Amino acid sequence: MQGSGLLAYNFWLALRNIRRNVVLSILMVVAIGIGIGASMSMVTVNYRFQANPIPEKSDVLHYVRLDSGDPNAQNDAPPNQLTYLDATALLRAKRAFREAAMSQARMAVVPPDREQRPFFARARATSADFFAMFNAPFAHGGGWTAAEDEGAEQVVVLSAPTNDRLFGGENSVGRTLRLANGDYRIVGVLDEWEPSTLFWDTSSGGPGPVEDVFVPWSLIVANALQRQGNTNCWKPLDGTGLSAFLNSECVWIQYWAELRNEAEHDDYVAFLDAYATEQKALGRFPRPLDNRATPLMDWIAEDGGVPNEARVLLGLSILFLAVCLINTLGMLLAKFLGKASEIGIRRALGASRGRLMQQYLVEAGIIGIAGGLLGIALTWAGLRGIDGLIDEDLGSFLVIDWKMALAAVGLAILATLVTSIYPTWRACSVQPSVYLKSN
Repeated sequence: MQGSGLLAYNFWLALRNIRRNVVLSILMVVAIGIGIGASMSMVTVNYRFQANPIPEKSDVLHYVRLDSGDPNAQNDAPPNQLTYLDATALLRAKRAFREAAMSQARMAVVPPDREQRPFFARARATSADFFAMFNAPFAHGGGWTAAEDEGAEQVVVLSAPTNDRLFGGENSVGRTLRLANGDYRIVGVLDEWEPSTLFWDTSSGGPGPVEDVFVPWSLIVANALQRQGNTNCWKPLDGTGLSAFLNSECVWIQYWAELRNEAEHDDYVAFLDAYATEQKALGRFPRPLDNRATPLMDWIAEDGGVPNEARVLLGLSILFLAVCLINTLGMLLAKFLGKASEIGIRRALGASRGRLMQQYLVEAGIIGIAGGLLGIALTWAGLRGIDGLIDEDLGSFLVIDWKMALAAVGLAILATLVTSIYPTWRACSVQPSVYLKSN
């Protein structure tokens, strides 16, 4: 018996043996499934944090930093954000193909339907280039123009869920919406947009839905919007009030530039160095020149990408998988050694040790496949449980895609086959003569 015929025969024998001891087989499948589910849940979380959030443009999107930090700081890297003075100067220079300054904000929304209660929305004040840079999809209208941004016009782009909440999903472009301290004209409504992470927000971004409303960058000062996010100051403010804050060395602004090739990147970094040199002459930028325009994926890796908690939980889940496999090894050993007399007789009738090992490895592989399929279901349940423990809606982030599903089944099969090598070898090493005499 050769090739596919032998494989089919081994498959038939494996199914028969599984049915003969179904309880023990189910216990092994459950043990493997639980181990795979726990480990793959954390593997998926780590994988999603490191995944490319915008593969079609990640090589041209660059995070911009200027080293205006404290000369006595231990950290050699430049600050992760810019001051208002520097962000304004870069925007005014217009040296990148596209570029955007941005910050989080919080804005009160007064629904047009008076039966709805006002609520606070997550806002992003940003430049006109934001939407084109990050491939934001629009269902209606579009973003504002550079002229509207420079003129501090009160225009707004709504996310799809916000438009659904306020206008029932209708095309609301051209309508007026009361936000914070004034009336804003709606110029665009985003389509459903679920990036894996809010990668543009290096201050406190991460997985979660996009902001509820987007407004021009100039309004964060013109309308004194309520900012949110991280703010770090290495020098005391020279005075009080908004003007003192805007002219301070406090960093709180994220800045992105779209640089289409290496030449544009090199020219832009040279421009940053020239700007920093000018600022040194004015008594600013006390540290050595270290200005950067870092490609998106390099920045994600540099910024840490995966939270430390996720790494720790990944390690613990792998240890838990090892415990499950050790239990599976014990059950496989008991199962295969229980067939010692059958194996001895088959050996005496001419079956080789290799052929018997093939049969029992096929049986272990079937158990591994079943455990992997159960592991996929438990991974999905585990991700939903993690989502339920976090305030933000991470349903679009914590998903197991086909790559992770294949990895779960593959890991289950590989782990089970490796675990079954010793029990299979031990069972197939029995001496036939012992069982011929006893029978």
